[in-house]
Amino acid sequence: MAQLAFDLYEGRPTVLLLHAFPLDRRMWRAVGDLLEQRARVFAPDLPGFGGSAEIPAAPSLDAWADLVEGWLDVASGRRPVVVCGLSMGGYLALRLADRHPRRLAALVLADTHAGADTDADRAARDQRIALVEERGVTALLDTLLPRLVGPTAGPEVVAEVRRIAGDQTREAVTAALSAMRDRPDSTPTLRRVQVPALVVVGADDTLTPPSVARSTAETLPNGRLRLIPGAGHLSALEAPKAFAGALVELLDAL
Repeated sequence: MAQLAFDLYEGRPTVLLLHAFPLDRRMWRAVGDLLEQRARVFAPDLPGFGGSAEIPAAPSLDAWADLVEGWLDVASGRRPVVVCGLSMGGYLALRLADRHPRRLAALVLADTHAGADTDADRAARDQRIALVEERGVTALLDTLLPRLVGPTAGPEVVAEVRRIAGDQTREAVTAALSAMRDRPDSTPTLRRVQVPALVVVGADDTLTPPSVARSTAETLPNGRLRLIPGAGHLSALEAPKAFAGALVELLDAL
């Protein structure tokens, strides 16, 4: 098995937390701490990020979904888990739902959407890959940061995003950009998800705004929407108490 780094918080049931781009599992620390008395929280670094150093030769979200499904044997054996992904993690959660639906006890999609990249989106990913290759991850973050956090995010949140993103390698970031660029449309997957589903979105998210989240929740057969006031795209990092509270409500309803 490839080198794997993760945090494992004891408790029951198991909640899988899939991090956003271009961060790593550290973005979930506050949420994990708030949930540790209620659930076992499995928060891995995705391939190439943080301490999960190895990057697949041909990165794809489907390949990552298969890899994560194997990691779940470490966290929960063969039992279903609550799968929660934010932004890029949400893309991955949907691919996991598509390829391994029996792994899901519930699905949480945060600040994300189900559609594939448009032609314009794909061109933008290619431009970002070129930017990282030429000028590094910090240059990319400078262009992304104003849209990653909401206008009321404190300086400590901004500093944390910069710190975590700044620790990632060019190779990991460009591989993830390629994987996101080439991901399939997961909208049909939404309609097949039969487990309870929660769609979380920061009220100030401009990348995947509340209107997109509302449409996602309406497409899910058992979906409901939770708006996080005062948060932008990285809602779990900006408002961990509200985010964890939404997860606890879901756990209580299972």
